[in-house]
Amino acid sequence: MDKLKSYILSNFSLLFFSIFLPLFSIASVVFIIKLATMTAIIQLSIAEMLKLYIFVLPDLLFYTLPITFFIAATMSLHKLSSDNEMTVVFALGIQPSQILNILLVPAVILTATLFFIVLILFPHAKILSTNFIQYKTSEAKFNLGASEFGHSFGEWMLYIGDDDNNGNYRDVFLFHKSNEEEILIGAKGAEVISENGIMKLKLHSGEGYSYTDHSLSQMNFESMIINDMMNMKLSKYENPIEFWLAKNDSERIQNRKHRRLAMYIILSLFPLLSLFTVMGIGIVNARHQQGHLYLSIFIAIVLYYGAALTLNRPLVFYAVPLVTFLWLGVTYYLYRSRVVARF
Repeated sequence: MDKLKSYILSNFSLLFFSIFLPLFSIASVVFIIKLATMTAIIQLSIAEMLKLYIFVLPDLLFYTLPITFFIAATMSLHKLSSDNEMTVVFALGIQPSQILNILLVPAVILTATLFFIVLILFPHAKILSTNFIQYKTSEAKFNLGASEFGHSFGEWMLYIGDDDNNGNYRDVFLFHKSNEEEILIGAKGAEVISENGIMKLKLHSGEGYSYTDHSLSQMNFESMIINDMMNMKLSKYENPIEFWLAKNDSERIQNRKHRRLAMYIILSLFPLLSLFTVMGIGIVNARHQQGHLYLSIFIAIVLYYGAALTLNRPLVFYAVPLVTFLWLGVTYYLYRSRVVARF
């Protein structure tokens, strides 16, 4: 039995990685193309693009691993059946339930991995990715440079005499006008800094003038910071449970997160719930059953994901037990009629 287990798992492993790598590569290429469109709005270096790619890795793994498992497990059993090896196995007295138990171990491991991705990695990756894009978007708005037309810096008009393309500026002038007061600030140097999610303009060695209908005042300074101009709304959370429960969010956001979590739970269970389907489709009689393997695999994936998408929106978390028992009931009947009854 141990040799049979090793043989089946070795065949499964070879197919798993040969299917996973192309699927993962295709998904990665799609994301890189999406990143390329983002560079039209924000500037991204190679290191920053790599950082965003790392943030999206949980998504890529989550959507490719369960489908890869289902396809690899089904094809590995079908290959053994086509070579008449499965017929020999059953002739030796091995029960279909024992084959099922062999695949149960990698299915449980994969399902546990998917739950870890959903409950732990997704919140961290989502927050980090959202905050990073928000930071880069805000930073892009500070794409300042020497210009005869000047810039708008919040409520200030900003003129820069010269810059070194490294975030350091010289001969900087700011002007602000309100109904009661006009302010003019001139500085020999300035730089843009980020602190606690706020972009700030730090001025060096300058003078400031304030003019009203009744007075004119002047001040000299060595350093001045003008902040709160473009406050970034960075997302924060204490733990994954807080992220998914979303108690502090609006009702619309809460409902959206709950539907998403319910959907992720259903998809995470797919490797475990698909074992009867794997047996029913993969194990065939090479002489009497054609199988239509690829069509059957496609239909099974479409039906499961379609049921999850259809029932998730109106039922939210109630869709989890409904899809689970419905799918297990239908696929167990398939397993009993196509495998147990014949072998």
